[in-house]
Amino acid sequence: MTAVAERSGLKLGVVGKGGVGKTTVSGLLCRAFAGQGRRVVAIDTDSNPNLGLSLGLSLQDTEAVPELPRALVVGAAGSRAAGELIQEYGRDTPAGPVLLSAIRVAEAGAGCTCGGHATVRSLLADALDEVDVALVDMEAGLEHLSRSGGTLAHADLLLVVCEPTRKSVLTAARTAALAAELGIPHVLAVGNKARNTEDAEFLRTALVAEGLTVAGVLPYADDVAAADRAGTVGLQPVDADVESAVQEVLTCVDEVLARE
Repeated sequence: MTAVAERSGLKLGVVGKGGVGKTTVSGLLCRAFAGQGRRVVAIDTDSNPNLGLSLGLSLQDTEAVPELPRALVVGAAGSRAAGELIQEYGRDTPAGPVLLSAIRVAEAGAGCTCGGHATVRSLLADALDEVDVALVDMEAGLEHLSRSGGTLAHADLLLVVCEPTRKSVLTAARTAALAAELGIPHVLAVGNKARNTEDAEFLRTALVAEGLTVAGVLPYADDVAAADRAGTVGLQPVDADVESAVQEVLTCVDEVLARE
């Protein structure tokens, strides 16, 4: 394990095109970080929150996770500290990480989720002294990077999840460009759902051609897909090939940050 493994307050954003498997990958990464003994906070910013299922919670318990107060200013400029919010609104999960729910759309016509995004940005700006890894599972697309200030402006690193399609790769390239404008120091690509060597080679070649470093490529796994359909993906051991790819991603993240 590299020196950065003990770094406190590492802030990661997981982003990508809709349908690429961000939430499943986020859950796998959170489980792997926690398995290394790191203190992990998983932040679900999807307006249709499901990250709890990937961390072993039931649907009932996932929906019972309280939503962070909207448009709350955290840290020195506000009245609440990040650690205080994690303790009050976070919920332990069977996979190990503490789960926060930042955004939820529960009724039609309720308005935009701008306040929730502002709270996440403010939370990430504060010192996370009791947290080794804060992983933010973002909603699909690019809109969160275009918001005023950028939801993930205080992230140390973005992981862009891609499936083996040209559209997914183009979304990753656009994401990297926006992240650079926001001043996010690092962007890595994570390939997902590679069914064969051709898929894996396409992801590595196409992403590198767009100027992205590939942290790893996760193979498509029937057991993960079946567990996801059953809502038990957070409770099941994963295929050895998937676990190896996840560990490759974690190693790449550590190596990139260790060079700072």
